[in-house]
Amino acid sequence: MAADSRVTLNAQFPQPDGQVLVLPSTFDNATKLLQINGQDHVGVITFGLGVIGENEPRTAHSFIPEFEAELRNVKLAKSEQERIPVEDLANDLAQFFMRQWTKHNMPDPVLYKGEPMLFLVAGYNQGTPYGQVYEFVIPSKPKAMEQMTKDFGAIWGGQREFVDRLMHGYDLSLLSIAKNNLQLDDVAVKKLADELTQQLSARIPYQFLPLQDCVDLSIFLIRATINLQTWTVGIRGVGGAIDVATITKTEGFTAIQRKEIVGERIER
Repeated sequence: MAADSRVTLNAQFPQPDGQVLVLPSTFDNATKLLQINGQDHVGVITFGLGVIGENEPRTAHSFIPEFEAELRNVKLAKSEQERIPVEDLANDLAQFFMRQWTKHNMPDPVLYKGEPMLFLVAGYNQGTPYGQVYEFVIPSKPKAMEQMTKDFGAIWGGQREFVDRLMHGYDLSLLSIAKNNLQLDDVAVKKLADELTQQLSARIPYQFLPLQDCVDLSIFLIRATINLQTWTVGIRGVGGAIDVATITKTEGFTAIQRKEIVGERIER
């Protein structure tokens, strides 16, 4: 699992003519790769909406200690010591963030049309040979949905257009462009997507990749996005340090590289 460290906040400035000037500001020290103490067989990635709460904004990372405290209370009440299955933990985390959404006076989930906060929860269940990956979306889809049920592969999200082009061979917006300009129905669009994926996807044998190659590939895709965004016009929403962790059946969550809090950098 790997994630960049940039969070983008849009500041709005009303203008004399009634228009609103929106200026994006980026901060490069956010933590999007999350570890849950006491549940060392899983890891979490968050992306999309950077904060919950308009008056007192908080990142997903800032809520994790409170979630950990809830888990400890539940385990004490039930006298349970075994680890929580990945799907159950993903759903527990989803319900926790739905409560925070309401508690911090965010818009009605049914009416909300803004950017969502997305989560990927990945890890191993006790005694299973292969890992699982679940996704949930706050506030619109708080039920965890399994993402990889048959094949080995890679999952990515956020500003994904460059990674899509590298890995799929095309930007996903191509499908809507083809549909609108060629008057394709949904069946034809699905057929086109399948054909493009078959013909253009990067031919990577994920099931045979050593763990080091998986780490290298993850870093490469994020770094490629960061570098390409420095030369293009648009929201440069990917940046900062790249945090990386592996999760294995035997070792659990292991941080491979993680940014640290440092003081002033003085050159001598």
